[in-house]
Amino acid sequence: MAIEIERKFLVLNDAWREGAAPSRIVQGFLSRDPERIVRVRLWEDEAFLTVKGKGSGLSRVEVEVAIPVEEARQLLPLCPPPLIEKTRHLLTWSGHLWEIDEFHGENEGLIIAEVELAAEDECFERPPWLGREVSDDFRYSNAALSERSWRDW
Repeated sequence: MAIEIERKFLVLNDAWREGAAPSRIVQGFLSRDPERIVRVRLWEDEAFLTVKGKGSGLSRVEVEVAIPVEEARQLLPLCPPPLIEKTRHLLTWSGHLWEIDEFHGENEGLIIAEVELAAEDECFERPPWLGREVSDDFRYSNAALSERSWRDW
């Protein structure tokens, strides 16, 4: 079974933008239950169905399968609104791939940086644009943001 080890941070400024490769993502949640999140994601010209289990520490079960784009387009309207809309920027910093998500729509203005690690105790260099860690704050999960937008906190 696939295990995801991910850390999330708020972003301090726009210094990360130089060299980042952007792509557009729209996603919805068929289940937002923290015990078993089920997500449909349309990422440019690819689509995925993902199941995430409740985590322990920074780790959790994550199984993601590619699905036809047309099936994702049929599933997204089944997801309770609002859908999550964001631009994902990929950037490598000191040997680690960072995913910087710039949210749109209901969560406009929120920018979160994520890094996936091979182990919970893996060391990494913090980029200078990295702010406060929010890995343990479920409100910053995409599933939670689809229920209650960041600006409504």
